[in-house]
Amino acid sequence: MIDINRIAMWSGPRNISTAMMRSFENRKDTIVIDEPFYAYYLNKTGFDHPCKKEVLRSQSRNWNEVVDLITSDLPKNKAIWYQKHMVHHILSYDDIGWVKSFKNCFLIRHPKEVIISYAKKNNINSAYDLGYEQQVNLFKKIREITGSSPSVFDSKDILSSPKSILQKLCIELDIEFSIKMLNWPKGNRSSDGVWSSHWYKNVVNSDGFMSYKEPSQDLKKEHIDIFKECMDHYNYLNSFKI
Repeated sequence: MIDINRIAMWSGPRNISTAMMRSFENRKDTIVIDEPFYAYYLNKTGFDHPCKKEVLRSQSRNWNEVVDLITSDLPKNKAIWYQKHMVHHILSYDDIGWVKSFKNCFLIRHPKEVIISYAKKNNINSAYDLGYEQQVNLFKKIREITGSSPSVFDSKDILSSPKSILQKLCIELDIEFSIKMLNWPKGNRSSDGVWSSHWYKNVVNSDGFMSYKEPSQDLKKEHIDIFKECMDHYNYLNSFKI
């Protein structure tokens, strides 16, 4: 039986995943968790990310321990557990049967926007860093495990019309929409990952969803091939968009 109150939102980097976490955390009935597999991912890959030491100290690096955490019971005064996950943190699909007890949603964003945003914060070594291929692979695996396609939402749609798209999301999740999801107090949260000081400046200073704006910059030449590779995967997921 699916526990509809445990939500996994699967995203790549430089999307509005943290704003979405804020949106759900502002509900009285919801708790959130921020990228619980990040330390596992960094420990396994050895990748050098901003705040790496802090991340490795702050979370378990053990896969089974993280799974035990995210599938544990909710506090008695909470009905919904919103979990922000990065698709590229899942390095193997051999032990993800736990997704059957979640409502799985995928958050996508146009590759041009992701590349421009990501390049301001970190080097882009390959399309792998941006998670599009992993997002498609995980989407297909979850569909295979659960027997149904996860819901897909595009960040542009959410920013362009927050209330109507969040209402659609809540219908997909079989939960009531709350007007509190549209705004939240500015500032940091105790639920933020320790990497927030590097990545979360915009959302920390926000009190709601920012209006959508097309990026004014052009892609750099060294990112064109990465962009083309990501577009194929984006278009696939976009075909399932709600």
